[in-house]
Amino acid sequence: MNKPRSNLPGLPGVYFFKDSKKKVIYIGKAKNIKNRINSYFASNLAPKTARMVSGAMEVTYLIVNSEFEALLLEAKLVKKYNPKWNIQLKDDKSPLYIGITQEDLPRIKTYRQTDLEKERLKNIWGPFIDATSAKKVLRLLKKVFSFCDHRPGSRPCVNSEIGLCNPCSSLAAGSQDEILRRLYFLNIRRVRGILNGQIRVIRSNLKKEVKTLARLEKFEQARELNRKIEMLDYITTPVIDVGEYVKNPNIISEIRRREMKDLKSILMKYFPNIKTKRVECFDIAHLSGSFSTASMVTFIDGESEKSYYRHFRVRLGGNSDTGSLKEVVLRRKRYFKSWGRPDLIIVDGGKPQVSVISEIVRETPVVGIAKREEKLVIKSDNKFHEHILPKGPARNFVQRIRDEAHRFARRYHHMLISKAIVQG
Repeated sequence: MNKPRSNLPGLPGVYFFKDSKKKVIYIGKAKNIKNRINSYFASNLAPKTARMVSGAMEVTYLIVNSEFEALLLEAKLVKKYNPKWNIQLKDDKSPLYIGITQEDLPRIKTYRQTDLEKERLKNIWGPFIDATSAKKVLRLLKKVFSFCDHRPGSRPCVNSEIGLCNPCSSLAAGSQDEILRRLYFLNIRRVRGILNGQIRVIRSNLKKEVKTLARLEKFEQARELNRKIEMLDYITTPVIDVGEYVKNPNIISEIRRREMKDLKSILMKYFPNIKTKRVECFDIAHLSGSFSTASMVTFIDGESEKSYYRHFRVRLGGNSDTGSLKEVVLRRKRYFKSWGRPDLIIVDGGKPQVSVISEIVRETPVVGIAKREEKLVIKSDNKFHEHILPKGPARNFVQRIRDEAHRFARRYHHMLISKAIVQG
């Protein structure tokens, strides 16, 4: 077989070696198709691999979104085609499968082919070419939807203490807490969906749940689901190497860095020297001009820093958002030295809100965000600009900080109303 053409894609995918009769003789996966296929034409191939290549007449490929999806697709296609060289090139042990048990509280774990008949399994995926692939899939999924791989015990397992088994089967077993048991089965269903290739469906359902929770003002639960969406995006998009993900236990930090880099690249067009290390967001809450409150939330390096959160009781602004903002930001400015100065201020609103804040903090970039359009309102060089935020890291961050400011403002607002009712 001649060396493949030079314009192979440097993307994740699955590749096929075929013989003269177009029969698939080997299937492999790659995070970079170009590099992986070209590696088969090196001079130092192992003898078995060299014989496989010499018997091939062509190589084709399928592109997927990520190495994670390539792992799943490879196992599915190997099961379908059963290529002879996938059998001959593997290690001496029997192939590895992923299975979900038929138990009151199902477990998800890996099984050798020789063990499949011994277990009562409801679902099976595989075979995976090597143990590393199967275990990597489960390790990545456990970061998104925590699940159990053990039978219920007398106490929660070690993984439950670090969020990788939540809820633990030991807690859910025999529990009268229906919410706990529903969450356990929900995690199992989500993992099953991902393993069946329904990544986009699962993600879409999660987004709908987030909107429902936000509408019900269950902001903590909404934020937790958003974290799951972020981690699912992390392992199923080609922006970041999955190998890097496995090595990096602090996945959220990497996501945050990506968000801030994207936001900075957008805003540099309007503020060439902008920094985004410390971002503050303001929101106003009131009831027909009564019980007016404001919140200030602070994010440092893309992550919320609750020690810098502040509530403000609005004294003069009444039912005017701009009047309330003016009062609050003037008070905030007095503490620039002791609290620290923001690199960027985001406000839930449009031109009026951006104008009033910009007049007070002239040297600090101010950006407004319109709720429905996810549109940035920017004042630069005494001119207003509008920038539609595309789906991506920057948009995720802006939505997250705005929602957090709204949640924090509503919390104080409701507290004041409740206090007034009790006292009245």
